[in-house]
Amino acid sequence: MPVAEAIGAIAAHGMRVGTDALRKGEAITPAIAEALAAAGIATVVAVRLEPGDVGEDEAAHALARAVAGPGITVERPFTGRANLFSAADGILVLRPDAIDRLNAADEAITLATLPAWKPVVAGEMVATVKIIPYAVPGAALEAALASAGGEPLVGVAPYRLTRIGVVSTVTPGLKPSVVAKTISVLGRRLAPAGAAVVAEATCPHDEAALAEALAEVARSAVELVVVFGASAIADRRDVIPAAIEHAGGRIEHLGMPVDPGNLLLVGELDGRPVIGAPGCARSPKENGFDWVLSRLLAGLPVRRADITRMGVGGLLMEIGARGQPRAGRSPDEGE
Repeated sequence: MPVAEAIGAIAAHGMRVGTDALRKGEAITPAIAEALAAAGIATVVAVRLEPGDVGEDEAAHALARAVAGPGITVERPFTGRANLFSAADGILVLRPDAIDRLNAADEAITLATLPAWKPVVAGEMVATVKIIPYAVPGAALEAALASAGGEPLVGVAPYRLTRIGVVSTVTPGLKPSVVAKTISVLGRRLAPAGAAVVAEATCPHDEAALAEALAEVARSAVELVVVFGASAIADRRDVIPAAIEHAGGRIEHLGMPVDPGNLLLVGELDGRPVIGAPGCARSPKENGFDWVLSRLLAGLPVRRADITRMGVGGLLMEIGARGQPRAGRSPDEGE
C-alpha cells in the first residue's frame, strides 16, 4: 500500500529507515510514514486488521493467562508470543487432551510445552503461546479459550515432602559399601527437591524383620519411605510387598512399563507413600524410580493408572551396571 495510506497498519516486513529500523509487526505511525516517504520509499507491505480481529500480542496474552495455573507466571507478550515460567521448583503438570484441543481450534493459535511431569526449577520456561499471523479472528480466539473448559492447562506442583525414611534389607553376600553408596545416590536425587534422608534402618531380607524396620522408620515422622531390597521384587508374595502388608500397609501397584525400572513397587503405610525401589535405583542414571519419586515428593498421588500410562517414552537408556542388561541376546537368537 502507498506509504501515505499505511498509517495505523502493521508492517509485514522489517526495514531500515535512515538510522532507525521499522520492525516487522510494528504499527506504522505518522512519524514512521513521514520518515519512509523522506527516505524515498513509496510503498510498504502492511496489514490492516478486519473488524473483530484480535492483535497477536493481545491474543497471546489472553491465551497464556487462560492456560496458566498454579505455580506459573506469564511474561509480557512480544511479537505474538507469551511465555510461561515456573514460579517454583517442582513438577510440571499438564492437561494434554485439552492442550491438543486448543492447538486444533485454529491453525493461527499454538501452545507448546515441556513434557508432562518434568521436574522444573523456578524461572524455567515451561510453555509458550505463539500466534502465527499478526492477528486472529475473535471467534477463533474464543474457540481456543473455550477448548480449555475454563480450567488451567499448565501448572507446577511444588515439592512438598522433605523428610524421607529409608530401609535397606541385607543378605550375607551384600557389602555394606553398597548400602552406603545407595543412600548417597538417593541423597543426591532428593537434594533438588529440598528433601533429605532423616531416618535409616537396616535389617535382614526377611518379611518379619522388614515389617518391624518399616514400623520403626515410620515412627520417625518421615513423610515417605523408600525400601532398597537386597534382592529384586519378584511378585506380590515376595519379601518387600509381604512385609508392607504385614506392617499394616497396602500395595498400590507392582511393576511399571519403564525400563530400567520395571521391578518397582508403590504402596502406602500409615498414610505415607512407600516405594519398593528397583535395583537400578542404586545407579544415579535416570530410571523409572526417578519418575515416581519426583511426583511423590511434589505431593502428587501415583496410582496404578498413573504407572500403566508411563509406557510411551518409558524405554530409557540402558544402565550398564545392571546384572542382566536388556540386550542379552541378538534378535536372530529368538525369544
